Amino acid sequence: MSDLNKTPKEEFVELFRQRTKKLALDVIRFSQGLPKSEEANIMKRQLLRSATSVGANYRAACRARSAAEFYSKVSIVIEEADETIFWLELLEESGITSKLTTTPLVKETTEILSVLAKARKNTTR
Repeated sequence: MSDLNKTPKEEFVELFRQRTKKLALDVIRFSQGLPKSEEANIMKRQLLRSATSVGANYRAACRARSAAEFYSKVSIVIEEADETIFWLELLEESGITSKLTTTPLVKETTEILSVLAKARKNTTR
């Protein structure tokens, strides 16, 4: 299907797939600049797992075979997005990185979380 024939919903889904993938890539790039301490490495691994899971599970939600499966997958994305915010906050509050570097990632993750929480709320199970 060409881009001209896509419905607004299909366009949104594709743009959101790209957005969640971009978040994962942004977190990967951010993590590459973290210090090489034991504490930073532990939090970095957790952050990378949760942030990349947002994109991967959103893709899975897009392929859901039922409303119940979509609801379940989106719930996982919401949990992973919230966990991503947690690790970013912990990195900043522990002094490993600055608020300046975490703020854009927290903002984007929060927006993704908000959109998907609304989508889940509007999904009939």
